[in-house]
Amino acid sequence: MINFDSKGEFVTGGTNIHPSAVIADSARLGENVTIGPYCVIGDEVEIGDGSVIGPHAVIEKWTSLGKECRVYQFASVGAAPQDLKFKGERSSTVIGDRTTIREGATIHRATGEGNETRIGSDCLLMAYIHVAHNCTLGNHVIMSNLASCAGHAIVEDRVVIGGMAGVHQFVKIGRNAMVGGMSKLVQDVVPYTIVDGHPAKVVGLNNVGISRAGVPLESRRLIKKAYKILYRSGLSLPEAIAVIEQEVDSCEEVEHFLRFLRNAERGICRERRDFDDK
Repeated sequence: MINFDSKGEFVTGGTNIHPSAVIADSARLGENVTIGPYCVIGDEVEIGDGSVIGPHAVIEKWTSLGKECRVYQFASVGAAPQDLKFKGERSSTVIGDRTTIREGATIHRATGEGNETRIGSDCLLMAYIHVAHNCTLGNHVIMSNLASCAGHAIVEDRVVIGGMAGVHQFVKIGRNAMVGGMSKLVQDVVPYTIVDGHPAKVVGLNNVGISRAGVPLESRRLIKKAYKILYRSGLSLPEAIAVIEQEVDSCEEVEHFLRFLRNAERGICRERRDFDDK
């Protein structure tokens, strides 16, 4: 049977498959994998070493989980997309290492032959979140309870999405951004910013998140300068990009900031004006 420690975490010790679990013959399990009671593991599923699948979880066909992942009870990973264009073609769901998927979460595979829904490593996807078809999530992403990403959304590394936030299809969220709870995202979120509201507006830089990510102090100073040109100069987006290119010294973070702006196809979340960010 599946065991828990004093903190309620799954305990593994060698490969441990509950007799009530249903596992397809074509599924491939790594070493020291635990499969809990009443789980269903579909065709051609791959589960990496040390991963634990909790009771009643369903991992559907063509899904790949990396090493040391945790999937909690009643989660559904790799189900067919909620997309009228989907016609049963072969597509996949790919999840990196050490990612945790909490109770009742739903993650759907992609629409389109050979396409994939991809989630990176070291992510925390809390209870009842939803990641739709063809989404891409980077590494160290946190989605809080009931947050949802619609199809084709892109979430870069170290993004935090607050509880009950809704991300519109094709929206991009830049790295180290933070999304407030219950926010409605219909435009792209610029890297390193905090957005909040319905619809979401920028309320400042995510200084704490940037610092925790280990961004050097000088790079943080340059990000702040680029931010002020973008949001405080009164320039159009193309004009602001040109001024940042000319007036802000180059570093990896600023170059990423500029790349994101050049590729913001849905437009960007604009700044809220009822506050003063020092």
